[in-house]
Amino acid sequence: MIILQLILQRNYRDMTILQTWRWNFLRLAILLLGSSLLWQASGQSAGSRSTSTGDSLELHLGNGYEALRQERYEVAEKEFHAALVIDPGLALRARFPLAVALFEQHKSNESRHEFETVRQAVGERPGILYYLGRLDFEGQNYKGAVENLTKASSHPPYPDTAFYLGFAYLKLGSNQDAEQWFKKAIELNPQDARAEYELATLYRKEGRQEEANQAFLRSKENRTQSYKQSQLKWQCAQELDRGPSENTSSICEQLYDPNDAKALTALGILYGQHGDFEKALKPLQRAAELDPRSPQMQYNLALTYFQLKRFEDARGSLEGAVQRWPDLFPLNALYGAVLWNLGSVLPAYQALRHAHQLNSQDNSTTALLYQSTLELAKRSEEAAADSEALRYLQEAASLAPTAPEPHQRMAMIYKRTGRPEQANKEEQKAEKIVKSSRN
Repeated sequence: MIILQLILQRNYRDMTILQTWRWNFLRLAILLLGSSLLWQASGQSAGSRSTSTGDSLELHLGNGYEALRQERYEVAEKEFHAALVIDPGLALRARFPLAVALFEQHKSNESRHEFETVRQAVGERPGILYYLGRLDFEGQNYKGAVENLTKASSHPPYPDTAFYLGFAYLKLGSNQDAEQWFKKAIELNPQDARAEYELATLYRKEGRQEEANQAFLRSKENRTQSYKQSQLKWQCAQELDRGPSENTSSICEQLYDPNDAKALTALGILYGQHGDFEKALKPLQRAAELDPRSPQMQYNLALTYFQLKRFEDARGSLEGAVQRWPDLFPLNALYGAVLWNLGSVLPAYQALRHAHQLNSQDNSTTALLYQSTLELAKRSEEAAADSEALRYLQEAASLAPTAPEPHQRMAMIYKRTGRPEQANKEEQKAEKIVKSSRN
């Protein structure tokens, strides 16, 4: 339970980090969602593939996604390049995020090359067409931007697809089409101050002053509302720091907007950070309903269920998410903790092992993986599967080099199965660890 508590403390800190994910990282996850099961799409099994130097494919992927989350695009580029050296066929899991990292660094030619390579491998998916359209726009190829973004808009992968399509039409002088798509952008995101501003500018150019004034006013109101929401978040946090009161609820509940996933997520996280998981649940449930394709939303909701000891509900939120986004460390780590708490030891071990492959530096996940490995070794011993038990114990020893127990248990198995030389070696290792811990 101590290890689980460490995981929970870290994960609620991670919720704040996850809340700050930029649209580009969510765009990446949304595109990956469209790939069905990524392991099948990329031709990968769930096992770890390694090079002769020991570099893990999963480790490079995990590091790459983490670097994207932190907006460290140069690091992401290097990690995804390394993954592609191991397996050049990872179109969606590595080449697409590589293209995104290049796009964010304004390496347009390299980014376009990678997106085109992905398109050849998996077809004209909306997310790929979106980025190709953005690249066309930045290169002032507005006709190409319209062509690609129009194709993407049939199943718009990201909320601002319509905005950029309207902008491309505006650059071409097609005001009627631009107006249509700016209105569509506002319909999809009523808080989009940019679309309202560009629409107002278009109206003013056409001499439609009254409509321009109204659009400018809406743009200003949206910016004001965004500022007000930021102020409410700060005030809510201050009140929660002071402790629960009537004033706390009156301020914080102003953030509850049943149609605004971002505001709902902020409210849920604020409650969760202050230990009020019951109040956190309602806004996070609604946010997950509004944006079911977001890994952030599923993670936030599952973690809150975990805190409330509603482990089956937590598993329900995570099962699909870890299949859709197998390379996101936070999802896999929490899923493993959920399964462990449900007593599903082997599935927990598998999830935690994959999480460890994605991020071997996370101590709490490593500790829980160690526990699950020891438990599987025990069950294997009870089933007289000695070779399997030894394999688990060897893995446990590598996870916890300062723990004597795996070596002690291996020594017992070797003695029982008539292998005294191996037994002596393991006993010596255990004794050395014990002596070292005393010094």
